Amino acid sequence: MELELRHSYDAGLDRVLGAFFDEAHIQEKNQRLGSRNVRIPELTRDELSAKVVVEREMMASTEVPGILSSFHREWSRVRQEEHWFRKDDGEWHCEFRVRIEGVPAKIKGNMRLQGTDQACINYVTLNVWCEVPLLGKKIARFLADDSHTKIEKEYRITRQLL
Repeated sequence: MELELRHSYDAGLDRVLGAFFDEAHIQEKNQRLGSRNVRIPELTRDELSAKVVVEREMMASTEVPGILSSFHREWSRVRQEEHWFRKDDGEWHCEFRVRIEGVPAKIKGNMRLQGTDQACINYVTLNVWCEVPLLGKKIARFLADDSHTKIEKEYRITRQLL
């Protein structure tokens, strides 16, 4: 499953990146998302690159279908790794992956944040796949839908916090 999203910000590129790489912003955003036990084991940034690793426990955004319940707990441990690099003065790229403990699926994607000192747009592509026989497509579809809901909520919260 693939999702493509476009998020516009009424804030400049440096300000949005500053929020993406700020521990206090990450903690506040996750609190508002309803996450618990949030940890940031790695957060580094220089002029050309950045790496952010966030570990947290999250609930599904919707009820888990019965057929998928054996793969899902009420609270799931999630690890998200983002590797950012500067393409030029007005653009940063990110490759990320999300691992949900105990769920036999892969979530990977990329972001392309483009803008000026006045506004910017984040283009997000997310790929979800699961190779479990018979259930793989259902698991991937559920995770893609759940991820879409969470990404959109995260976007709204980030805009509020800017």
